[in-house]
Amino acid sequence: MLFLTLYQIVDYLINIIVFVVIVQFVLGLLIAFNVVNMHNQFVSAVYTALNAILEPMLRPIRRIMPNTGAIDFSPMVLIIGLTILQIILANLARAYA
Repeated sequence: MLFLTLYQIVDYLINIIVFVVIVQFVLGLLIAFNVVNMHNQFVSAVYTALNAILEPMLRPIRRIMPNTGAIDFSPMVLIIGLTILQIILANLARAYA
């Protein structure tokens, strides 16, 4: 029962992280295509906060991955890794339930 509760908490946190990664990606695209401007204080604050939250998770992935030029695949690798972790924890929770 305790493991199932811990799994649900970790699963919820992983879902939040995946959502933040997607929001950062979309905001980065909007900034790159000049739809929103970084001179706007709100946009700048949100983008800086998202980068501060995600950089500790993305930095090790960027160090391992080869340089692909302008395209950064580390958010996709992070989402895939977190999804694999969710699957493993779900199977463990079912095994101990």
